Amino acid sequence: MAKKRRPQTKAAKPQLVDGEVPVVGAREPCPCGSGRRYKACHGRAAAQAVTELVRRPFEGLPGECDWVALRELVPAATVPLKLRDGLPEDVPSVTLATVLPMAWPALRRDDGAVLLGLQNDTPSGDVSRDLADVLRRALTARPGTPVAAERTGADAPRLQDLLDVEAPFVPEVHDGFEFWVEDAANQSPEVAASLERANSAALPTARLGVVEAAYWCETPEKNHLRWVMPHPEDELLDALARLHAAGASSLGEGTRLVGSFRAHGLLVPVWDLPVSMRAEDCEKPAAAFAERLGEALATDGPLSADERRARNGFTNRQITLN
Repeated sequence: MAKKRRPQTKAAKPQLVDGEVPVVGAREPCPCGSGRRYKACHGRAAAQAVTELVRRPFEGLPGECDWVALRELVPAATVPLKLRDGLPEDVPSVTLATVLPMAWPALRRDDGAVLLGLQNDTPSGDVSRDLADVLRRALTARPGTPVAAERTGADAPRLQDLLDVEAPFVPEVHDGFEFWVEDAANQSPEVAASLERANSAALPTARLGVVEAAYWCETPEKNHLRWVMPHPEDELLDALARLHAAGASSLGEGTRLVGSFRAHGLLVPVWDLPVSMRAEDCEKPAAAFAERLGEALATDGPLSADERRARNGFTNRQITLN
């Protein structure tokens, strides 16, 4: 159930332009040169200017559940993005990535392609608006340069305004971060060593093919399945409680539904799995569970005493990531 550990890298020190202090990670040194962390210096003023928290920032985008999973659960994955108004002539492609080297919010490659990083601190309460701002500036950035986060107005476009919401959203999960570089096999020893360090910090992860937004991951003690679900929280908790009380909440022998957490307005049930249970072993049990869940979601009427106890157990163990 533990959240995977993201690769830890140091961001390049931003340069001050016209007295503006760039937004950086909360724990990074403040770019003003004070020697204090950003959150204890200019980040205080930024925090006061944060927009109202958007509970479901990816709502309305295709694959909302996968957006949440890539933001919070998956170490290394990419998704090609299609813009509503098409790509500029000098931008061959735009790709969403879970994380980029040096924790850059975005990167314009030498060939003009854009990589947009999803797992970054954002300066406002609307992740979608902040990502859209970085994307817009990346499209016009000089090739071969990273793009930093900046504060943007509350009326600025969001991802829902920039992306083609009719285009499919299908993540490709990677074993490592070789997608960071254009030719991973022919990099300098320094770059190769950096990739090796990043790869060693990532938990092996796979996306199931039979259901949406369900991700298997491997840990030394046990494996897990974390499944981002789109259903209203109260209805989903009732359905999970009905299944649990009926002994139908597992994914097979040796598995157990241990609880859930909330991320970006969606609920994420979590199962413990035996270390011998691989991603491919989860496919049929997950499909069968999806059918049982659909039936439980369609069930009306109050919960029984056993079902209420099961529901209370889930809510007592629930945490919120974002």
